[in-house]
Amino acid sequence: MSRAIQIDTKTFIRFWLIMIVVGVAVLLFSQALTGLMLVGAGLFFALALWPLVHKVDRIFGKKSHLGLSAGLVVTGVALVILAAFMIVGPAVVSETSKFVSTAPEQVQDTISKWDGINQIGNAFGISNAKEQVIGYIKSFSSDFLASIPRTVFSSIGAVANFLTGAVIVVVLTILFLTQGTALMDSFWRKVGTRNGAIAVEARRITSKLANVVARYVTGQVLVAVLDGIVAGVAVFILSLIFGFSSGLALPMGIMAFIFYLIPMFGPIITAVLVSVILFFSDPFAALSFIIFYIVYEQIENNVIAPKVQGNSMSLPPLVILISIVIGMYMFGLVGAIISIPIAGCIKVLIDEYPKIKALKEGNS
Repeated sequence: MSRAIQIDTKTFIRFWLIMIVVGVAVLLFSQALTGLMLVGAGLFFALALWPLVHKVDRIFGKKSHLGLSAGLVVTGVALVILAAFMIVGPAVVSETSKFVSTAPEQVQDTISKWDGINQIGNAFGISNAKEQVIGYIKSFSSDFLASIPRTVFSSIGAVANFLTGAVIVVVLTILFLTQGTALMDSFWRKVGTRNGAIAVEARRITSKLANVVARYVTGQVLVAVLDGIVAGVAVFILSLIFGFSSGLALPMGIMAFIFYLIPMFGPIITAVLVSVILFFSDPFAALSFIIFYIVYEQIENNVIAPKVQGNSMSLPPLVILISIVIGMYMFGLVGAIISIPIAGCIKVLIDEYPKIKALKEGNS
């Protein structure tokens, strides 16, 4: 049995107005997503660098020079990151190009001494398998080398966009460091005139959230520096043993430092990439490095990292993994890096919610 539902004109108009407002809000949010991500990155770096800026500011004495301290710290960190990529990039490209250019000769020498490949090819109905494999490798290496200039040329636009975003993030970070505290003080003063107890509690929680981000980033960077030093020293020692270029030690150490900043998956990426690059020079060097690095990671994860980082997050491994996966698929590499401190902040909010609720009920 059908039943007619009557809706008055005012309700109908209100419904569609709400739908239009929501649609416009979603459209504006999607259009401004990149800008919001840049603002969020600036805020994150400001929170992470604030302890270092505060220490640098104390060097100048009693009179505060917060703008100068923030400028020095942010510029220094930006230059270190830029130098790291300038060192790692050419080394990786050089080793890869060298391997690809010499691989056909090495494979041809190896295959020419092994007649079994033709027997395997004949079993699958492929004649002259040896010549076909050698021809494929030669074609691949020549195509790869020829594609490098085209790839570099096509990446100029992406690099320009990245540099523009990086400059914006640097400026935002400096402004957050220099003006963020004054803006927050003004905000809390205005809020406190209306809801004193709730404003005090909210300010305490906000400060706690900032401390969570700062402690996590500081601990992660310290362990990443140690990881990079150990990886670089290991590659240097292997270069002396196996006779490849010791110039790979510094780029590989920096690579280990950069990828360690990615929670959980960073050391795995480091082990794979460094081993692959060392394989281009000597397979046994690559095998030796991956064995050493696996052993070192067990020591680092169970002894070094807990002492340096402490238990500041107090998050179960499952929550950490879920946070990383969500962050990675939402914002890529940056999302993977910031996922754990964000999860830690959410945990703080959940833990503090009963106090906030009690204060609201007490004021009502």
